[in-house]
Amino acid sequence: MELRHLRYFCAVAECKGYSQAARRLHVAQSSVSEQVRDLEREIGVPLLCRNGREVRLTAHGEVFLEEAKEILAHVHRAVEMAQRSLRGEAGTLSIGFMVAATAPFFPQIIREYRSRFPGVRLSLVEMGPVRQMEALAEREIDIGFTRSLEPPFDNALRSECLYKDPILAVLPQSHKLATGPVTIEALAEERFILYDRDSWPGLFDTIIGLCRKAGFSPQVMNSALVQTILTLVGAGEGVTLLPSSLRYYRPEGLVFCPLAPESPEVSLVMAWRPDQERAVVHEFLELVRAKKPGIQTMMRGHS
Repeated sequence: MELRHLRYFCAVAECKGYSQAARRLHVAQSSVSEQVRDLEREIGVPLLCRNGREVRLTAHGEVFLEEAKEILAHVHRAVEMAQRSLRGEAGTLSIGFMVAATAPFFPQIIREYRSRFPGVRLSLVEMGPVRQMEALAEREIDIGFTRSLEPPFDNALRSECLYKDPILAVLPQSHKLATGPVTIEALAEERFILYDRDSWPGLFDTIIGLCRKAGFSPQVMNSALVQTILTLVGAGEGVTLLPSSLRYYRPEGLVFCPLAPESPEVSLVMAWRPDQERAVVHEFLELVRAKKPGIQTMMRGHS
């Protein structure tokens, strides 16, 4: 059984005749008759009663007509969805993001994307930098808003820098250096509460490198959660160095001080797999690229 059998049968049933069905289908009447007879032979059930020019459905034909119409409707929808997918208007899209690094601009982008492409099912997942890289490589997510790609992911993935975020010293308000700017040398006697290296090796190594360049090895306490780091600094357990975007958390009792003579920077990148050719991914990447100048202006205002 082929789809044309169903289409021809439905046309005859709805037009109540072969000649009108043939005109609707733009085929010869003999072709319509032949296809309907082939269909009846194949299923072994009479579907139409033919009395001269009058054509009526048998009881079996009425049952078959409803099912045939439903099948054709599903086929039409499948074709429509495939065409919409080709245009990036349908499908699924999974995005990883870091809250503090994207909070000022991410919600607006998501709202606009949903407005443009309501047929796309979005999945938004909060993840740390390394976890995003792993999820991209393992095809758990399609796009990530993460930090600069670390080895070996820098070879396996593609990325585009959205903005650069200065690293600041985070101190309790009561700290003697809280009026800032702060030199790394001035923190030599402090205990450092840092992101665990497994969670963000790039930031960890940058901070350790700054300390060693200043002539000391820091006392380090690790944490995998930024909220924990900020809480411990606020409790007077030590100090930390974090990107300026982390001020989004608005921790009470803490100050973010620039580093002197100059604050190093970390990048926030948009990352994806190089073999990702789906239109939904392409359309999202293009939307973010169009917003990039505004993102950079916005984040400078937050730094």
